[in-house]
Amino acid sequence: MNHEIPKAEYEAIEKMIASDESVVGIDAKKTHIIIIHKLIELEKRISELEKK
Repeated sequence: MNHEIPKAEYEAIEKMIASDESVVGIDAKKTHIIIIHKLIELEKRISELEKK
């Protein structure tokens, strides 16, 4: 399995979660919200596939 993220997508995500105010350079809350949102989307898609 290839885990390479296309450069444009990587840069878009990087810009989305970046934070100059954070010591680590990212907004952790925003990052977690994005991850949880994507997991919920995946859960819905899996449920729909399981119904078929």
